[in-house]
Amino acid sequence: MFSMNNISEPGAPRRPRPDLLSPRELAQLGDLEFVARRVVQGFLMGLHRSPHRGFSAEFTEHRAYQPGDDTRHVDWRVFGRSDRFYLKQYEAETNLRAQLLLDVSGSMDWSSRPDEVPPKVWYAKQLAACLALILLRQGDAVGLVAFDDRVRDAVAARAGRRQWTELSHRLAGLEAGRQTVVHTVLREVAGRLRRPGLVVLVSDLLVEPEETRRALQFLRHRGHEVLVFHVLDPGERELPPIADARFYDPETGEELPVRLSDVRGEYRQAVAEVIAEWQRELGRHGVDYRTLSTDEPFTMALRAYLRKREQLR
Repeated sequence: MFSMNNISEPGAPRRPRPDLLSPRELAQLGDLEFVARRVVQGFLMGLHRSPHRGFSAEFTEHRAYQPGDDTRHVDWRVFGRSDRFYLKQYEAETNLRAQLLLDVSGSMDWSSRPDEVPPKVWYAKQLAACLALILLRQGDAVGLVAFDDRVRDAVAARAGRRQWTELSHRLAGLEAGRQTVVHTVLREVAGRLRRPGLVVLVSDLLVEPEETRRALQFLRHRGHEVLVFHVLDPGERELPPIADARFYDPETGEELPVRLSDVRGEYRQAVAEVIAEWQRELGRHGVDYRTLSTDEPFTMALRAYLRKREQLR
């Protein structure tokens, strides 16, 4: 079955998939809900197999057909009445409960090149929206916890169309706040989760590392699968090509003048060591860890999620 989105007139230039666009280009498309829908649509169309599986015998509701869905589950009676394709969904599709943990601390509201690269918090919110939409389209239950030094907003995990509306509106209204204290939030979330599921942390990880790793290990000990997206601005990986600079901490207000030519090599090495330590220590305890740069498309992050999702089946 063909989708009209895949058809173009002869000689017309092919429109790029939204999930392959740069974050700067995506930021010009519109609001969070619109961008997330476009990115997810492009990403799912780029897959060569359907991400929707797990149908059983107990019918719950219909949902609109998506390119790649198995046509065996099309409700032809509904098609005959409405001339539109809808799939039957069943109770067994809601076989996963996922919790998205979103860092909205002050350090996330930063970009090294504001005219070219969106702030980390924009990138993190868009990623959380995309993950939520994919999960909900698979019939899974999704919840949200936004935090800085405490929980700023929380949405209980549910499945269904209304949950997407709730999550997208809550994500769109979030703004960066104060300092990050992620380990206490992780412990609080672990106490709320009554059954094992998937926990996805999206943060710049400017945190107390040992306490945070211990809290993530605690989640694994409780039976949860854990995926950490470490969001980095390109300016955090590489110092700018200037001689002198003044570093400013948005969470504490402290400033530090630095001659960059004296520390450039050491800084690059220190960043690489920090990333390697997160990778090594989290990997030892079965926590998946991925770095994301705010100037890169969302495709790599979404594929990392799908790999983790496959491990849960």
